[in-house]
Amino acid sequence: MNKKIKFNAKNLDLYYGDFQALKSINLEICEKEVTAFIGPSGCGKSTFLRCLNRMNDLIDSVKIEGEIIFEGQDINGDIDVINLRTRVGMVFQKPNPFPMSIYENIAYGPKCQGVKDKTQLDTLVKESLVKAALWEEVKDRLNKSALGLSGGQQQRLCIARAIAMQPEVILMDEPTSALDPIATAKIEDLMSKLKKDYTIIIVTHSMQQAGRISDKTAFFLMGEVVEFNETPVIFTNPADKRTEDYITGRFG
Repeated sequence: MNKKIKFNAKNLDLYYGDFQALKSINLEICEKEVTAFIGPSGCGKSTFLRCLNRMNDLIDSVKIEGEIIFEGQDINGDIDVINLRTRVGMVFQKPNPFPMSIYENIAYGPKCQGVKDKTQLDTLVKESLVKAALWEEVKDRLNKSALGLSGGQQQRLCIARAIAMQPEVILMDEPTSALDPIATAKIEDLMSKLKKDYTIIIVTHSMQQAGRISDKTAFFLMGEVVEFNETPVIFTNPADKRTEDYITGRFG
């Protein structure tokens, strides 16, 4: 069954000043799958991830050429960036809950978008926490500070906060790198469940993680996508010697 393409990057180049960080990226990302970006540090994977919701706009010296088509529109054209970031949510490497209650962390985004009805907000908060596999752990302390949660719980709260905005896509930039193995396993389990409803794109330094959770994997090296394929193919029968060298630990 052919899945719908959610993002299609065409000949994408990105420069930080004179330095070219991404070189002619061509990549199609399908909906309701987990797509992993792997590669050594500084290879462009996080930079490309941030292109997908225009987070690189926040950096002064960035210049982007080429297209990223999302739902038929080039997101580098004249679009509503706030709307794009609502539809394409993001979870960062380090959990970053707001210094407010667990409830307010989830309700904050919908409130900013004009949701005022308490019943609607209550429902949204509960549904988001349930989807992020956190409800049972926090339901009795929703009015307590989110900063009192463990690192793993904070990261699931950040995922719930992204879900509350009802996105189509969730970008995750090394979401488990600051977490212990038990918290990491919970987040990985969560991603496998969430892909039924969302397109998930994850940058990870852990090849084991990419192997466990992703449907497709892109291997980045020095600003280029060397290889992109079904994850089992990338890990067991890569087409490019550089991919094989990286996944067998010869460099990186």
